[in-house]
Amino acid sequence: MNDYSKLPDSIKKMIEGKDYQENEIGMSKARIMVFDDSVLKIDPYSKENDETVKVMRWLSGKIPIPEVLAHESNDEYQYLLMSRIKGKMACDEYYMTRPELLVEKLAEALKMLWDIDISDCPRERSLDKELEIARYRVEHGQVNMDNVEPSTFGEGGFKNPEQLLRWLEDNKPEYEPVLSHGDFCLPNLFLEDDSISGFIDLGDTAIGDKWRDIALCYRSLRWNAEGAYGGNVYPDVESMKLFEALGIEPNMEKIRYYILLDELF
Repeated sequence: MNDYSKLPDSIKKMIEGKDYQENEIGMSKARIMVFDDSVLKIDPYSKENDETVKVMRWLSGKIPIPEVLAHESNDEYQYLLMSRIKGKMACDEYYMTRPELLVEKLAEALKMLWDIDISDCPRERSLDKELEIARYRVEHGQVNMDNVEPSTFGEGGFKNPEQLLRWLEDNKPEYEPVLSHGDFCLPNLFLEDDSISGFIDLGDTAIGDKWRDIALCYRSLRWNAEGAYGGNVYPDVESMKLFEALGIEPNMEKIRYYILLDELF
């Protein structure tokens, strides 16, 4: 898709003639066109993307997220035009060099999700559902072995994704359902004037386990501090401070479990 002519008319009318940049941050295979005031995400068609739009509309007014401006689909593609969240990513140098403020805002964002009443949430991704999806990915060779931590497989780790999956299925932790972002990493939280301006990348947002978001947030904070992205190292960032800001004791067994589960996605 290289021009506006292939876009649905309803969306084309809203963006035609506007300048944009391509966003290549993240692991998504979607094409993302970033305009001054909106973002267009173009995905191959899937039922899951329809569910994401339902969740976004359900979340409207509950927490700051992009507004759904238009949503169209055909047999091949889905087109989601959203308002653009203003501010800086939580992994921006401004926040990475202010670690106390950063962990305070990460904890605030997690608590915002946990405070939402999930009784009528339109989607749930329970641990059993996550494992079902993981099994499909393993059985169909969809695990990206180039994007795993070095210690996960090989000497001292698991032999292969099949062995890891069996371990995950045999060692399921207690399920603690909350509203889970599903991919709570620093680039998916935006801050402006030191306040939370919005959550983005809501493709996996659903009722889910509390510790999945904690685990991915902890890992993202650690990786960004250690220079995994861009090479900048921030020695003053202490990942364990996240738990002080949350006011909870770290459950490292659950954190390890959900980080390992994420290796299969």
